[in-house]
Amino acid sequence: MCGIAGYFGSNPPDENRIRTTLERMRRRGPDSCGHTLIGAGDQQALLLHSRLSIIDLSDRANQPLTLNGCTLVFNGEIYNYVELRQELERDGVCFTTSSDTEVLLQAYLRWGIDCLDRFEGMWSFAIFDGRTRTLILSRDRFAEKPMYVLSAPGEIYFGSEVKFLQSLSAKRLTPNISKLIRFMVSGYKTIYKCDASFFAEVHELPYASTMTVQADREPVLRRYWRPTYHPRAMTLQEAIEGTRERLIESVRLRLRADVPLACCLSGGVDSSAIASIAAKIFQYDVETFSIIDTDERYDESDNIRATVEDLGLRNTSLVLTPERGIEPLRQIVSYHDAPLYTISYYVHSILMREVANRGYRVVFSGTGADELFAGYYDHFLLHLNEMRGMEGHQRAVADWVTHIQPLIRNPFLRDPDYYANNPLRREHMLLNSDTFESCFRTDVRAEFSEENYCASNMRNRMLNELFHEGSRPTLHEDDLNAMYYSIENRSPYLDSNLFDFAYSLPSELLIQKGYGKYILREAVSGILNDKVRLDRQKKGFNASVESIFNFTSGDDREYILSDGPIYDFMHRDKIKGLIDSETFPNSLSKFLFSFINCKLFMDEHS
Repeated sequence: MCGIAGYFGSNPPDENRIRTTLERMRRRGPDSCGHTLIGAGDQQALLLHSRLSIIDLSDRANQPLTLNGCTLVFNGEIYNYVELRQELERDGVCFTTSSDTEVLLQAYLRWGIDCLDRFEGMWSFAIFDGRTRTLILSRDRFAEKPMYVLSAPGEIYFGSEVKFLQSLSAKRLTPNISKLIRFMVSGYKTIYKCDASFFAEVHELPYASTMTVQADREPVLRRYWRPTYHPRAMTLQEAIEGTRERLIESVRLRLRADVPLACCLSGGVDSSAIASIAAKIFQYDVETFSIIDTDERYDESDNIRATVEDLGLRNTSLVLTPERGIEPLRQIVSYHDAPLYTISYYVHSILMREVANRGYRVVFSGTGADELFAGYYDHFLLHLNEMRGMEGHQRAVADWVTHIQPLIRNPFLRDPDYYANNPLRREHMLLNSDTFESCFRTDVRAEFSEENYCASNMRNRMLNELFHEGSRPTLHEDDLNAMYYSIENRSPYLDSNLFDFAYSLPSELLIQKGYGKYILREAVSGILNDKVRLDRQKKGFNASVESIFNFTSGDDREYILSDGPIYDFMHRDKIKGLIDSETFPNSLSKFLFSFINCKLFMDEHS
């Protein structure tokens, strides 16, 4: 895990801008940094790298790395680098390091850009191919690793964080007001409906894509992998065994590191299964880190305790006492170059600090399991709708009424026929949006759109959540929260072989007996303790906005209502009315947290 940045064009940044950028890259890579300038005239490539040493800790594995006229800077991990190295060695390739970085570049030299099809991993990288005078940018299949791009006529800047582009280019970036408004009104699930960032001049390289840049030509964007739903006939037992095999293999690959790994442990199936596989299947000495929320709606301490006792783990549990006030949040927003998306990620940042304090450089998370195996409450209703007319529909409805309906707070999702007449209904995602729309000076409407991946409404919804709505925001915040403390985040559920198998499962198998993620639960039977494995209730990191800010008096209230550029397009009196509310339901809590983050962002960048 590292930081990368660079430039391609005829007028590269001077040494002062390079030095400033490398200093900003230190958190992503505190162990070494370097840069190289290649070419002349209108074809000059500047590549910068800061290293967090995870695999092959020696100096020989530092970057930029140049072989046979090609130079690489790379952020991420190629988990199957051992197997790829063996294949390349059989072809006569000689290696000078034991790093996955050298494997990546040798694979490119051997197979060209088609090497991406062979990689199992997470990455963003840049290769300048001196043989063809071409810059190639690439991002992994699930967008686990960030890649931002700033283009101008005849030149391009790129980097792991927006601040790297800003210091390299010496350009003043403009807040993207339309994106800020959409985020506040429609929520974090709309952020990745397009590749625009929170700055008007900057966009993200799309997931599973490459960008090829040559002088005097327009950049060429190409998607090298496309997610699909391809159901095939299989028995329930085949589904369970296939999932178990691929999940265990994914964890095996992701345990590869030359430094110790830790695991974020909630009370849910996803992270608990990962920790249990590492401990029981691979006898890995797992240390886990958990947040304990004393709010009974979110308290998972009993389940966490069950996993810790079952595995005999070392566990650090932090009782949630959010750091109150504006200033701690200001620091996070400034580092993220964006508003923080939800309170959950504020809580997560506290957990990452504790992981760093204990000396860990790699941490596992359970991101992606819900989107692979149907773990959200709306998946139940989409499943019920798809089963209409099929054997077992009435049984499934009865199971839902008995086991799931009592757990649901969203009023729309308490209706088993919610999708019956219109599978595209999305009101449950836009609660109280009319109230929030009224806070803006211009006509604003809550929006929600989806990509069309497949004909199945359930699977299409899940794919949108994986690539645009749920996993994408989580990966973005996980990356920045972890890298602030020089920690690498790994997500074993985001494995291409596991994904391909999960999206070949017939949809009717995904939810059984009132259990979401039924296939996953059964796949880890005998590995994960049954208290967690058979718990249907979905919780998660969360907190009320009132637990962080004091709306009644003091510095927080004063700041929220103080002058600032955000009130150029919002009504201050409307915000005052909202913070004076007697109660703060979940939708209002989310909106106010988003507003405060956007105000902090605007105050810094306007």
